[in-house]
Amino acid sequence: MTRPQVRAWPLEPGLLSEGPLWHEERQELLWVDILGRRFHRATLTGDGTPDEVRTIALDRHVGAVAPVAEGGYVLAAGHGFLFVDEAGSVRELAQPEAGRVDVRMNDGACDPQGRFWAGTMAYDESPGAGTLYRLELDGRCSTVLSGLTISNGIGWSPDGATMYLSDSGTGIVDAFDFDGLTGAISERRTLVHIDQPGVAPDGLTVDEHGHIWVALYGGWAVRRYGPDGSLRATVPIPAAQATSCAFGGADRRTLFVTTGRERLEEPALERQPDAGRVFSVTGLGARGPGGFPYCGRVRRAGTTR
Repeated sequence: MTRPQVRAWPLEPGLLSEGPLWHEERQELLWVDILGRRFHRATLTGDGTPDEVRTIALDRHVGAVAPVAEGGYVLAAGHGFLFVDEAGSVRELAQPEAGRVDVRMNDGACDPQGRFWAGTMAYDESPGAGTLYRLELDGRCSTVLSGLTISNGIGWSPDGATMYLSDSGTGIVDAFDFDGLTGAISERRTLVHIDQPGVAPDGLTVDEHGHIWVALYGGWAVRRYGPDGSLRATVPIPAAQATSCAFGGADRRTLFVTTGRERLEEPALERQPDAGRVFSVTGLGARGPGGFPYCGRVRRAGTTR
């Protein structure tokens, strides 16, 4: 890996920017501001900086976004899943946590078959309060895994046989055997355990060679791990709260890293004035896939448990 070039996008910083995803069909970067309750879309100029940026404001915290194959976007927000059409109209889909005020949806992503996965966390980060859900292709919502603390980054190996999931509350990135036909996960094992105080694994992405890139919240960096969990590289980011990352751009060789500025006081912000912005990182010698779209129905649905 050559010396990476890191640049901050000259956009207004988010409170908690998260969930970057490259929409290959439209050549757009999608991301959210969880606490700012916004969803952003940006086309890029020739040098990889943002060109046209479109923003949709929501009435609830939004943890993740993915394009829908037939048009529009599906979001993990508030107590469940939403559909946003091209005009910005919002419609509720499955709401597995309806009626609760102590939890919210957090990070998520679509699997290669087009199902949308997203997990929850408690606002007070209570241990074991998080749940991983899956929005099925028929629009139903299934509970996949309970007992998480801060369900976070999720991704799949290039062959689709392994799923990765980070829990920021426990500091662990787990690997699972993944059945693409049914969506079932099994053989859970710990891939990475970060036990450094104040540092947690956040969002993640997987490159075309199967390396897992993990944003370190509180760690000023993104780390690259091998499929066996071995640390292969560390990419410094000039913001403490690296929240997630995704490969994109015309050749999908740029790593886009979202960051936050929540709970940062003025002295801390003086040291990291770009906190909350999106960063582009080039020169990594790696390439990743675009984000998978949701291929299911966008209608109201119930929840199966």
